Amino acid sequence: MNRSRDESSPAGGPGLRIDLWLWYARFFKSRSLAQAAVEGGHVQVNGGRVKASRLVRVGDRLRITRERERWEVEVTWLPERRGPASEARLAYAESPESEAARQRAREFARLVAPVPTGRPDKRDRRELLRFLKGPAAEPGNDDS
Repeated sequence: MNRSRDESSPAGGPGLRIDLWLWYARFFKSRSLAQAAVEGGHVQVNGGRVKASRLVRVGDRLRITRERERWEVEVTWLPERRGPASEARLAYAESPESEAARQRAREFARLVAPVPTGRPDKRDRRELLRFLKGPAAEPGNDDS
């Protein structure tokens, strides 16, 4: 008998551990990452914080936060295994509001300038000077 399934559950039929479901549905690359996300409070079931051993059932609403993305989905199917992405997508239905919000966040991230990673090097300093003061500001340029 598979321990993750509870076929004789009186409260709504069969269920699957939330960390397994998240991994099967390909929200996380490993089950341990899914478990850590659940324990860290980044996954809520029906509006409440849960433990990784919580059984998820068809019809449950999940709010999943991963890095800067947030999904609001309804469980439509309990997969038997971690299959291809096309099969995993059938395990949930994302709300239109969630999909639109993720699209807006992606568009905003695309338009925002990249954050510098540290001090500019010699080449970056020269480009910055050229931009701010024009080509005459380059060191060694005695055109003035």
